[in-house]
Amino acid sequence: MLRTLCRAGGAVLKNSQRTVPKLWVTPAQQRWASRLPMNTVVLFVPQQEAWVIERMGRFHRILEPGLNFLIPILDRIRYVQSLKEIVIDVPEQSAVSLDNVTLQIDGVLYLRILDPFKASYGVEDPEYAVTQLAQTTMRSELGKLTLDKVFRERESLNSNIVHSINQASDEWGIRCLRYEIKDIQVPPRVKESMQMQVEAERKKRATVLESEGTREAAINIAEGYKQAQILASEGEKAEQINKAAGEAQAVLATAEAKAKAICMLSEALAEQNGNAAASLSVAEQYVSAFSKLAKESNTVLLPSNSGDVSGMVTQAMTIYSTLAKPTSKVESIKTKTEEPREEPPVQSTSTQ
Repeated sequence: MLRTLCRAGGAVLKNSQRTVPKLWVTPAQQRWASRLPMNTVVLFVPQQEAWVIERMGRFHRILEPGLNFLIPILDRIRYVQSLKEIVIDVPEQSAVSLDNVTLQIDGVLYLRILDPFKASYGVEDPEYAVTQLAQTTMRSELGKLTLDKVFRERESLNSNIVHSINQASDEWGIRCLRYEIKDIQVPPRVKESMQMQVEAERKKRATVLESEGTREAAINIAEGYKQAQILASEGEKAEQINKAAGEAQAVLATAEAKAKAICMLSEALAEQNGNAAASLSVAEQYVSAFSKLAKESNTVLLPSNSGDVSGMVTQAMTIYSTLAKPTSKVESIKTKTEEPREEPPVQSTSTQ
C-alpha cells in the first residue's frame, strides 16, 4: 500500500512539474531545479545538507539529515543547501590603485551557509551575489592603497575584503571565511620601472656595503698602526729606562772603584816611602802624556821646560804637598771639635 502511494505521488509530482510554464522559472531556479530530489514520501537527507520544504507554495520546514517523511503533492523540495565550505573562484578583474595604476587581479573566496532559510529566500543566487560583492569590495579596497602597499599588505587587504563581505552577507545567511588573492598583474611599463627600481635598490645596497667595508678596513688599519706606535714607544721607553739604569749602575761602579782606588792610594801614601812611589807615578804619567802629543789635534801647548822631567815631577809633588796640608789641618780641627767639652762644676750657695 505504501509503495503504491509513493509511486502515485511521484507520478503526480512529475506531471505537476511538466505543466509549469518555462517562462515562470528564472535561470537560477532552473539551476536549482536540475538537481532537486523528488518527493517520494520517504526521504533520506545526507549529512551536511539542508533541504528546504514548501507546502502549497509556502515555506514549511527544513529537513534535517536522516529519515524524513513528506506528504505527496502538498510538500515540495524547493531548495537543497550544502552546509560544507564552498570554494568560489573570483574571476579576473581590473582595479585602479591610489596612485592611478591599473591592476588585473583575481582571487579565491571561501564561504559557508549558516542559515539555509536566509540563503534560500534572502537572495536569488547566493554564490553569484557573493562573487559580485567580492569583486566590488576588492576594487574599493584596492583604490585605498598604493601599488607598493598592495604587494606589502596582502594579508590586511584580504582581511578587509572578508570583513566587508560579512557585513553585507549576514542578511543572506552566508559567512565568508577567508579571501585569498591569487595573482596581481601590472602593466608592462610599470613592471619595467619596478624592476629598474629593484636593481637600483640592490646597487645602492651593494655600494653602501662596499663603503662600509672600506671604512671598516681603514679603521682597522688605523687601529693597527696606532697599536704598533704605542707598542714601539713603550718598547723604546723600556729600552731607555734599561739603558739609563745600566749607565747609572756603571757610574756607581766607576765611583766605587775610584773611591776604593783613592782609599788604597791614601793608605799607600801613608806608608814608608810613599812620596817616592807617588813621584814615580807622576813621572810615568808625564812621559805617557808627552808620548800622546799631536796625535788627536794639530794644536799643541808645551811648557817652557818640557825637557826637564825632574823639575816637572818636583813641581807636581810640591802641588800635592800644598793640597795635602789643608786637608790635614781640617781633619785635626774636626777631631778637636768632636772631643767632648768638660763643663765647669756648678757651685751651690745656701742662704741661711
